[in-house]
This record gives sequence, structure tokens and C-alpha cells, in this order.
Amino acid sequence: MKSTIRKIWDAATAVLVCLVVVFAGLLVGPKLFGLEVYIVLSGSMEPEYPTGSVIYVQETDVEALDYWDVITFRLSEKTVATHRIIELVEEDGQIKYRTKGDANEIHDETLVTKAQVIGKPVFCVPYIGYAVNYIQHPPGLYTAISVGAVMLLLLLLPDLIFGEEPKKKEQEAPAAEEENSDPVDARLEE
Repeated sequence: MKSTIRKIWDAATAVLVCLVVVFAGLLVGPKLFGLEVYIVLSGSMEPEYPTGSVIYVQETDVEALDYWDVITFRLSEKTVATHRIIELVEEDGQIKYRTKGDANEIHDETLVTKAQVIGKPVFCVPYIGYAVNYIQHPPGLYTAISVGAVMLLLLLLPDLIFGEEPKKKEQEAPAAEEENSDPVDARLEE
């Protein structure tokens, strides 16, 4: 009975650890390939980028941007947006971009300069942004730390409760009557 409970316990903790590793990989792994990770907090680009998604943005050549490209850009020091270019506007000898969210009725008030452009979204993973956003703020951060501590306990607890399982005694092979009892070796000698 104890071995069955132990197997179920080990399988459940292995699944939890795998989920945490996959979640962390989705957030940290893309950075190794030069991608920036952003959370979609509004519905302005639905259905392409649903609210709560995580988008992966790759740096792009701003000279190659064109009408209908989706770009991620800085609105201010702390605010980032992802909208579609709906018009290229020449202003003060510079090309600027008029942008609009796909779900928005009207275009954005301010034009986007080339210096504001971060890059173009490459792909997105829907809905995990809710969890990422939650753990970035104090209540969620405390929850994430607590979950990590509980997972550590889940990994260590079985050894404390069940102890090590006794090793099964190896059965001794019956003594062979012949000098060489190994059938493979016997075949080689013939």
C-alpha cells in the first residue's frame, strides 16, 4: 500500500515540477534567442492577441516596417503597446507610424517614431500572461514563493514519512554443476 501511495505521490510531484519548468521556460527561454516577453493587458489587439496573452517580440529593422505590420513600441518610459501600422506619415522629414489596435474604433492619437519601436511580435501564448502579471506584484510574488516552498516540501516529504523502502534481497542463482554456467560463454567455447 505504501509503495502505491509513494508512486502516486512521486508522479504528482513530477508533473508539478514539469509544469513549473515549462512555465519558467516560456518566460526565460525566449530571452536566450533575443526575444523580449510582454503581457497583453488590454483587448485592443483581439482576436490576434487576446487579453492575458504573453507575446514574444523580436527586434526588427525599422526601415523595413510597412503598412499593416504589427509593432510593439514604447508610449512612455513605463508603458508599452502593440498595435498595427495603418499609415506611414512623413513629419518633419521623418517617417512616423500611425497605429491602431485591431479591436479599436479609432487610431491612436500620437504618431510612433522609429526610436519608440521595440520590434515585431513573433508569436504569442494565450492566457499565461494572467499568471505572469499576478506573480510580478507583492501578493502574487508571496504566493509564488509559497508554492515553491510547498513544492520543495512535496519532494522531500515522502522520504520523511515513508523512509527509504527496504531493498529486496537479491535471489541467489542456484550453483551450477558445471564449471562454466553462463550459456553465452558455453557457446563461445564450443
